[in-house]
Amino acid sequence: MAFNTGAALLDALVLSVASNEDTYGYKITQDVRHVMAVSESTLYPVLRRLQKDGCLETYDQAYAGRNRRYYHITEQGRGQLARYRQEWLEYEKKVHTVLFNEVES
Repeated sequence: MAFNTGAALLDALVLSVASNEDTYGYKITQDVRHVMAVSESTLYPVLRRLQKDGCLETYDQAYAGRNRRYYHITEQGRGQLARYRQEWLEYEKKVHTVLFNEVES
């Protein structure tokens, strides 16, 4: 069963992957796929938007005779990731309460 996932969750996952180390688009896609189904055609617009919003920076580096674009999380991106993580914890707690019938009457 698949749960509906929004753009904010995808943003949070991408920023989290990029927070570990500078990485490239294909690797980000593979890491995010451990959690949700996402294609490269879905991911690249997210990367561009996060870059435009100041959360990611890019640089190109030669790899196997080609240029590979790497993504680096900015301080603004780290701040946004911290907010996403806090919101996730609150959301997770609320869902758990209802899903496991722990709602107080």
